[in-house]
Parts: sequence; C-alpha cells; structure tokens
Amino acid sequence: MTQSPLALPRRRFLALGGVAAGAAVFAADPASATSTASTDRITLPGYAFTLGVASGDPTPDGVVLWTRLAPDPLAVDGLGGMPQRVVDVRWEIAEDERFRHIVRRGVHRATPEWAHSVHAEVHGLRPDRVYWYRFRVADQVSPVGRTRTAPRLGAPLHSFTFAYASCQAYTDGYFTAYEHLAREDLDLVVHLGDYIYEGGGTGTIGRAHLPATETFSLTDYRIRYAQYKLDPALQAAHAAAPWVVAPDDHDVENNWAGDHSQPDTEPDQDPAVFRLRRAAAYQAYYENLPLRASSMPHGPEMQVYRRLRFGDLLQLDVLDTRRFRDQQLTDQSLRWDPNRQMLGAKQEAWLLAGLGASTARWNVLGNQIFAMEADHTDGEPETFGMDTWDGYAAARQRLFDGVARRRVENFVIITGDAHRSVAADLKLDFSEPGSRTIGTEFLGTSISSGGNGTDTDKLGVTWLTENPHMKFHNSQRGYQVCHLGRREMYTDYRVLPFVDAPNAPVTTRARVHVRSGRPGVAHVSV
Repeated sequence: MTQSPLALPRRRFLALGGVAAGAAVFAADPASATSTASTDRITLPGYAFTLGVASGDPTPDGVVLWTRLAPDPLAVDGLGGMPQRVVDVRWEIAEDERFRHIVRRGVHRATPEWAHSVHAEVHGLRPDRVYWYRFRVADQVSPVGRTRTAPRLGAPLHSFTFAYASCQAYTDGYFTAYEHLAREDLDLVVHLGDYIYEGGGTGTIGRAHLPATETFSLTDYRIRYAQYKLDPALQAAHAAAPWVVAPDDHDVENNWAGDHSQPDTEPDQDPAVFRLRRAAAYQAYYENLPLRASSMPHGPEMQVYRRLRFGDLLQLDVLDTRRFRDQQLTDQSLRWDPNRQMLGAKQEAWLLAGLGASTARWNVLGNQIFAMEADHTDGEPETFGMDTWDGYAAARQRLFDGVARRRVENFVIITGDAHRSVAADLKLDFSEPGSRTIGTEFLGTSISSGGNGTDTDKLGVTWLTENPHMKFHNSQRGYQVCHLGRREMYTDYRVLPFVDAPNAPVTTRARVHVRSGRPGVAHVSV
C-alpha cells in the first residue's frame, strides 16, 4: 500500500490556499465596462465567493465555469444574502496561474431566479491544455480555479487519468478524501451522485444538517447545498480539475424512481407533488454545479445523460438511472419482466447507438447504481436489491446483449451509491460462471456516507463467496483513480482509515487492472 504525499504541489494550491491568487489585480475588459458599471458600485454584505469556484463538462475548445454569489450562504431564505437584482459577474481565463496571459474574458448575468449562480460557457480555447480562471463582482475577486480542455476528438492519446467519487453525507463524516483527491494529478473528476443528502439529522460528529429537517422546498435545497459547498476540502477538489456530474437518489429523495416518491415518505407520495419536489431539487442541483445550459432543468425535467469524448482514448457516457426507470419491485421474482425499464427506451437506444459507433479505445459508462449481479444471501435462496440493476434484470440483459452484438471494445462501468468498493467481471449470464465476460465494473465507495467503514464486513464476505464474478471488495471510505493507457486501464482504490475526525491519511488499498482487448479483471494488486 502507498501513502499519499501530504504536501500540496504549488500548481494545485487553488482553493486550499483561499483567495490568495484571486487577490491579484483583475484585468479590466474595456468591452464590458459599460455593462458592468452598475455592478461595480454594488454593495454586498460580505465576500461573494464563499462557495468557491468550479469548472465542468470540458470540450476540445472550451469548458463551463461556475460560481455562485453568496455573501451570507446560509441565509434562511436560501438566497445567500444577495439582493433581488441581476448582477453582472466578470470572468477571465488564462494560460498561467498569475494571469499574465489572459486568453478569454466575459460577463455573465447572475439572476436572483437562479440564486445568482454563474455558468459561463467558454469557447475558443486550445484542446488538451491547462487553464486558470477566476471571477469578479464589484471590487471582490474569487479564488482561482484550474481546469483543462478535452483533447481534440480522435487525437492519439497515450494516457488519461480521472477520479470518480460519490455519496458525501455531511453528517456521517469529514470530506478529507477530497483534500487528497485535490492533490492527485487528474485530467477530470466524475461525480456519480448523492452530492447532498436530503434528510435531516445531526449525526454524531458535530456536523448537523441545515436546515435541520428533510429538504422539500427550493429554499431547503439551496441551504443544504450551501452548507455542503462551504466545506473547504470539497471546494479544493472542485478548483483542482474539471468535473462531470450526474445526480442520484439522495440529490432529490432516497430511492425515488421516475415520478414515484419513496413509498414511506410524506407528504409527496402523490406523483404530482413529487414532481414539484424534484423540480426544486433539480434547480438547486443545477445552481450549485458546473453544468451547461443544455442541462438547465425545466420544472421537474433535466437533461442528465450525455456523452463526452477525450481524443481517441475515452468515450464517457454519463447515464441517468433515476428519471426514466420503473418503480422498484417488492417481489423480486418479477425482476426479469421484459417491459421494465431502467434507462427508458430513448436513453437506452441513444446509449447503444453511441457505443456501437464509438472509435474510442475505452468505452466507460458513468453509472449511479451497480450493474453487476449481487446475491446478498449465503446459500439459498438468492436475494437481490431492488433499487440496483438487479431489480431491472431484463433491462440489464438488453444492455449487455446490445454491447455484445455491437462488439463494443473495452467496455467499463464506473459506479457509486453502495458505500463499498468492488471490482467485477460483467457476464452475459451471471448464473453461469463460465459465461462470456463482456466488460468490467468498478464500483466505488463513498466519500463519507456510512461512517468510517472497515476493510471488510459480513456483506463483503458473502458477496465474494456467492458472486464469483466479483474479484475485489472493500468497505472503507475514499475515492477511485482510473489510469487509461493504450494497453491497459487500472483503477486505484484510495481509502481512508476514518472519516469521523479530520486529517485522515490516504492509502491505495488495491490496484485493479484491465487489459485492452481482454474484458474483465486481469489481476488485482494489493
């Protein structure tokens, strides 16, 4: 096992260094002087950039830059202490962290309707290049963020490195994992859901949720996001690299499916009422994350699934496994019903068409809930979770059959949600250990959800015994780093010994290898 370096490299000081770089003089843009004159005279009740900065969804010529103005981020009205007026926010992006070589600048109009969030879509940048960015409102300057554009489509790449994470319950633990993730040398970060948790509760470590009750209204969700985003480790991780994000259940409500609320939750069992809640949750999600206008929600609808390409090495298909699924079963004998949907017909067709046409070396799905079969019981009878793909077995079979028919090379699924780590072969028929392997799944653990965790637990022992396609298991907290090359992909499972206190170290618990052209886990180094 290897120890993470504790020193933060200079080029990754970013949000951990506060606003140091942002305190430099912000170069004025003469072209925008008229439009920002009134904003320059605005008086704010405090520092506007308390929630940090972020970037996301990189393309070869650009990226989206995010911030949200919130001088009083936990204000009880959810508006962050901002006035009820449009505010012009200047942004600029440079080739160096001291902003001597500014290449693009502009103005984004932050509105009270969208909680004064900024989603500046930058174009005209060079492919596969590191940039630094910052914002200004009035006489205030934001922290500096670091981002990177995608390589040109089809450009030959020898390597690409990304991390993925999920499940960061504020009440369960500190976000120390993000301190370490911010120090990794990454091209991208993928977040697979449960960015917030919707419930109330105080936990046991002094990190009680705000508001103190479960979130239902837009105001509730805005305050909850502000509380999470005030965490300095989370801010550091956002400022270190571009992110690609997708929501899961707790970003709205635990175990929701389509227009169906969790059955034991009041008062939103009525689908019409639940859609109102989902609209509030989606809007707050968009307001607080670096998403493009194409993902801006319209009431209870939001475009989550999308495709990103990185040279000739990686096609990343981000899925939406909540909005279009059928309601969870209470009788697992019905899980093979061919009419049941996980992705919905339109998304499923989009995904298979894109995989069939892909020319990338590695085809990776960003997936919220695990796809591998997982028998939860020692011996007979077999039992399966109904919220995962196991509860939608026929839909999974359609997907896997489609992957096999299209001869999709180097098919990999990365997954969150389960608060544990597993590396597994994806089989055409999980009931037959000798069945054809079509790909590999890397299930990743949580940032903090579930508390400290252990190296193994009873469920982990059962899973490895009852599911021979599973090759590795761990139930500690942490994140995963995927290294893609021409001949192989390997994933480092990075784990922490505890999250109930700050300053935990990080180690690599295992390195799991997949060879190009040979689906499934090749070997595990521990």
